Amino acid sequence: MNKPSEKFEILPQEQGGDPGVFQQLLKQETVPVPDYLAPHNPGFGDADLSVDRYASAAFHRLEAEKMWPKTWQFVGREEQIPKAGDHLVYDIVDSSIIVMRGDDGVIRAFHNSCLHRGRALRMNGGTVGQLKCPYHGFTWDLRGKLASIPCAWDFKHLEGQNNDLPPVRVDSWLGFVFINLDEHAQPLNDYLDALPEHFRDYAFERSVIVAHVQRRVEANWKVAQEAFMESMHARVTHPQLLTFTADCDSQYDMYGDNISRSVTPMAVPSTHTRGVVEPLVLHDILEESGRMADSDGSAHTLPEGQTARQYIGELNRRIFGEASGRDLAHATLAELQDAILYSIFPNTQIWSGYCGNIVYRVIPDGNNHESCIFDVMLLWRHKEGEVPPPPAKLNRLPDDQPFSAAPELGALGPVFDQDMRNLGAMTKGLRASKKGTVSLASYQESRIRHHHETLDKYLGLGAGK
Repeated sequence: MNKPSEKFEILPQEQGGDPGVFQQLLKQETVPVPDYLAPHNPGFGDADLSVDRYASAAFHRLEAEKMWPKTWQFVGREEQIPKAGDHLVYDIVDSSIIVMRGDDGVIRAFHNSCLHRGRALRMNGGTVGQLKCPYHGFTWDLRGKLASIPCAWDFKHLEGQNNDLPPVRVDSWLGFVFINLDEHAQPLNDYLDALPEHFRDYAFERSVIVAHVQRRVEANWKVAQEAFMESMHARVTHPQLLTFTADCDSQYDMYGDNISRSVTPMAVPSTHTRGVVEPLVLHDILEESGRMADSDGSAHTLPEGQTARQYIGELNRRIFGEASGRDLAHATLAELQDAILYSIFPNTQIWSGYCGNIVYRVIPDGNNHESCIFDVMLLWRHKEGEVPPPPAKLNRLPDDQPFSAAPELGALGPVFDQDMRNLGAMTKGLRASKKGTVSLASYQESRIRHHHETLDKYLGLGAGK
């Protein structure tokens, strides 16, 4: 089938936008709608934020001292370390942590520093039979217990001391592994607030990473994080999405200090447009979204009397159900296709729903406050009791390669490249700012406001300072 007619109108930028669209779509559902899809936005002030929060090395150091050591941070998925000795290395500013599966099956975390002369024990993840320092050979077992000392006769003074690797708090939720450098931090489940209840039916514990792409980005980590905390940029940054994405009609929600959410309706055109026909919505969402159960827009014809939203929802229901071995008759069209994106403070975002899930993570690039490491992971389900396929290996792109160079991302690659072009320009513009502050939309950028208010609580600052 050829692409349907593209004769539609883009309205003036000042028009369009209705946060109530998603709730109206929920009224059309033919199955019970979960309570957690209701709006939950407490409202925030409108004060500007200082550009120093992004452009200042001193602010970066304040985060390194007061925030990063106190928060739960996503390291990886359990399926990435399935066997004894499998491990990941997580670097955050000055800290480095080894997250390892022990010979007893338990996942533990240790500070990545030899207790002899301080060399990093591991530079990258992988599989080992023991943790042996490559410098002099001090060795620990897979549970972090000291196993051997070279020239032990010369280290008699260490006898009677605790020479085990210092542990780091580690916990898992639905297969997601988190660490916290604060031994007195609240339990992970409490930190996640409403998230466990919202995600309880999505079977993330039976997910596997089918793509993992990483690249350095020349921007402060918050600039990259915030690029995915609002949808209003789609009209200018991602114009190809407007035929099937209700960008400025998104719903924005917050839960406690650490969790926020945006809900962007899909398979309906943006209210910035007029005259988009349903066959075009169907074609474009399959070709351009990168999250649906099929990506061939020309292979599908919209039945008479059915909307693209209904068709896509039922297509996803069937294929996602077959992949996971579940009956998804109870699933709403919203959970089967909409862009429901949760943020876990400080640096992780997860798309919810029954499949088509994307995970974003942004890590500061060491002590460079104007550079960060951006990760994107795509998750798929496997059937209960089925041996899952091995997770995809990390594809670390060179700094000069676009995300579209990673074929495993499909249509998402060019979309990320559109976002990345903004981020480097943000760094330049923030440096050059005469105003010295940024101004946020009252509603559509309320997740960003919420993010900074939580950050301020860790830093001991008044909001927006």
